[in-house]
Amino acid sequence: MKRTSFIFLSLFVLFTSFDPSQYSFQIARLKYNGGGDWYVSPTSLPNLINFCNQNLKTNINPDEATVEVGSPEIFNYPFIHMTGHGNVIFNQKEAENLRNYLIAGGFLNINDSYGMKPFIFSQMKKVFPELDFIELPFSHPIYHQKYDFPNGLPKIHEHDNKPPQGLGLIYNGRLICFFNYESDIGDGWESPEVHGDSEETRLKALKMGANIIQYAFTN
Repeated sequence: MKRTSFIFLSLFVLFTSFDPSQYSFQIARLKYNGGGDWYVSPTSLPNLINFCNQNLKTNINPDEATVEVGSPEIFNYPFIHMTGHGNVIFNQKEAENLRNYLIAGGFLNINDSYGMKPFIFSQMKKVFPELDFIELPFSHPIYHQKYDFPNGLPKIHEHDNKPPQGLGLIYNGRLICFFNYESDIGDGWESPEVHGDSEETRLKALKMGANIIQYAFTN
C-alpha cells in the first residue's frame, strides 16, 4: 500500500463508521536500534490477533509483520506494536519517519516488558518535541470499548510494585501512541506455558489488547 493510500484509508477510518470485519489489515512489530530486545514475547501478537478475529470479528492477518522505524514500509501498517526491555535509540531519520507515520493516521502501541520508560520518554521526544506523555483518565474510551475496564489498565505482571499506568501522546486531539507501564499486558497475551499466568489473567490482558485494537480503528 502506498503512503498516499494509507493516509486516505486513515482518514476514512477516522471519519466514517468503520466495520472491522470488512477491512483486512496486518499488524507490524517495530524493530528498533539501541540493544533492546524488540523481538521479545513471540507468541503475544499472534494470540492477540486470534482473539480479536474471534471476538471483535476483525479480519487481521494472522501473521505479524516486522518493520524498522525508519523504513517507508511502516506506512503499510495502520497499527504497529513495540515492546522489549531497556534501551531504545531513534536517529533523526527514524524519528522523522515515525512522526510522519503517526501524523498520517498510524497508531503506535508500546508495551513495557520492563525498563523501557526512560528510553521511550527520551526517544519519543525526538519524534514529538512538543508533546509529553499524559496519564489517561479511567474514563478514557480506550478502557471502554467492547470490554469495560473501569479502573484502567489491568495489572498483569509485577515489576516495581507500582500501579499500572496507561500513558498517551495526543496530537491535535487524537491519541496516536498508547504506552502501558507497570502492567505488561503483552506478556499476558503470550501462550499460557510461557509465564504460567492463570486463564483469568490472560483473558484480562487479551481483552485490554482487543480494546486498544478496537479504539485505534474506530476513533
